[in-house]
Amino acid sequence: MPVKIRLQRHGKKGKPFYWIVAADARAKRDGRFLEKIGTYNPNTNPATINLDVDGAVQWLENGAQPTDTARALLSYKGALLKKHLKGGVKKGAITEEQAEEKFQAWISEKEAKIANKAAGLKADADKIAAEALEAEKAVNEARIAANAPEPEVEEPAAASEDATGEEE
Repeated sequence: MPVKIRLQRHGKKGKPFYWIVAADARAKRDGRFLEKIGTYNPNTNPATINLDVDGAVQWLENGAQPTDTARALLSYKGALLKKHLKGGVKKGAITEEQAEEKFQAWISEKEAKIANKAAGLKADADKIAAEALEAEKAVNEARIAANAPEPEVEEPAAASEDATGEEE
């Protein structure tokens, strides 16, 4: 029975939400699966991925083949790296502790990158909101200036008095 690690679509129309599952390759896309490994929500920025890395590595070691998108998600979360490091441990190239240390270093670096991206997106959104507020204030000030009553000028009134004085 060939096993695939693939995405199973959930969510409503236009708002996809995926489960990352290990399923028989012959099963339907949204049909039977062997194990739910995680979730993937592409609607958020950055995308939210929850993955049981150890479960995914176990399936990969047992011969499960990920689809292209699932492979990208597994790589993003470090499951493929962990499988690679486990292979090095089995061959005796590195020890279990060294492999775990390398994996944790990679995870912390990846989390820092994600946090920086989220902070950058928030800063950009705040900047855009501030610019929109300034533009709105300028439009409101222009509208108030256009609708303000014009002050009466006294010169025409003085001219009319002179005109009446001359007639006398």
